[in-house]
Amino acid sequence: MFWLDARHDNQLKRGPSGVIAPRALGGAAEHPPSGVTRIDPWWRLRGLAFASLLAFAAWIGCGLQAQARQVGPEHPHGRVVQAARLDREALLTLQRIRGGGPFPYAKDGIVFGNYEHLLPRKPRGYYREYTVPTPDRRTRGARRIVCGGAPRSPDVCYYTHDHYASFQSIAG
Repeated sequence: MFWLDARHDNQLKRGPSGVIAPRALGGAAEHPPSGVTRIDPWWRLRGLAFASLLAFAAWIGCGLQAQARQVGPEHPHGRVVQAARLDREALLTLQRIRGGGPFPYAKDGIVFGNYEHLLPRKPRGYYREYTVPTPDRRTRGARRIVCGGAPRSPDVCYYTHDHYASFQSIAG
């Protein structure tokens, strides 16, 4: 058995029976003195195994969540919206994108990083984002159109009303 006195750990030594005891007892203790705690090495191994199992489960869960985010190569989550069903501000923004501008916001046309990994993975610089004005708002708001491909003739465009939390593929 191993015993450890947390208060006097600098005065410990191993006795003849394999017990670690304070020097004041002469090293021949069969039972731990008061204030001394028994350390079972198996509990440490069990705790380490449990922590490793939790870390592995979290790692697997993150991988499954990332796979679930991408349903299809062109239609994230299978959501598609027809261009004709977009509101007036989104349609105007889409026309400006296809016409090359002018854009009302300085950040329109900047590279969209796809950090949420909700859109299909493409090389950096493939996606660009544009602001869809929100009526009665002074700020840019949360609505955006993200297009991939050439700036004037994009391959695909997506609409988000909640600042990149979800996307709908724009058809037509």
